[in-house]
Amino acid sequence: MSSADFDSSGRPAPPGVFATTHWSVVVAAGNGQSGQATVALETLCHTYWYPLYCFARRLGHGAHDAEDLTQGFFAYLLQANLAGKAQPEKGKFRSFLLATFKHFLAGEWDRAQAQKRGGRVKFLSWENGRAEGRYGEEPMNLNDPEKLYEWSWAMALLDRVLARLEQEFAASGKPAVFAELKPCLVGDARAPGYTELAQRLGKTQGAVKEAVRRMRLRYRQLFREEIAQTVANAHELDAEVSHVISILRL
Repeated sequence: MSSADFDSSGRPAPPGVFATTHWSVVVAAGNGQSGQATVALETLCHTYWYPLYCFARRLGHGAHDAEDLTQGFFAYLLQANLAGKAQPEKGKFRSFLLATFKHFLAGEWDRAQAQKRGGRVKFLSWENGRAEGRYGEEPMNLNDPEKLYEWSWAMALLDRVLARLEQEFAASGKPAVFAELKPCLVGDARAPGYTELAQRLGKTQGAVKEAVRRMRLRYRQLFREEIAQTVANAHELDAEVSHVISILRL
């Protein structure tokens, strides 16, 4: 992904928009029980489990052990309502998740009697070696577990943004248009030129340029929306956007 596709500037989020973002809902639940907070946390966990798997693998755990640790951690996190005890000073979900996982690895794994593969609770699915296959493609120069965690976090976020954008095109009856324009969005050096795209889509070059412009604009909007889901308040958004962009430029 080209860092040129991102812009950390933008208008502030409208007042109240953070009242319904995932991490702010979890933090706002405090020590109380909240079905909404549980659903919000599960959504975040399903999106960002892979960075923790990478972290465990870089620490030296084998593939199966990393699966067990990640699986057990999320089962423990949800069952013990640890996130419900999060305070605003816990900050971003990205930071909270890694700090809590480190604590878990330091001893909570045994005390919590975390679920092994094949146990009663199976929060994540590990079919077909999907996690290890992805891990094998990660940059080998990122030897530091925390740096790889940050990188894989950023890439997981981009995957989520791209999936949402693709869903929007599909919902509007334009999946083929998305497939043709996607290389222009992700900075693929092999992306066809506007002349070729215009021929494929049966449009003018001007129409194709405008479509790419709108697609990139929507991508940036979704990028900010996804990051907003992982911070507790609007004041943290721009800083987190800038942080993610800096990770992608490594």
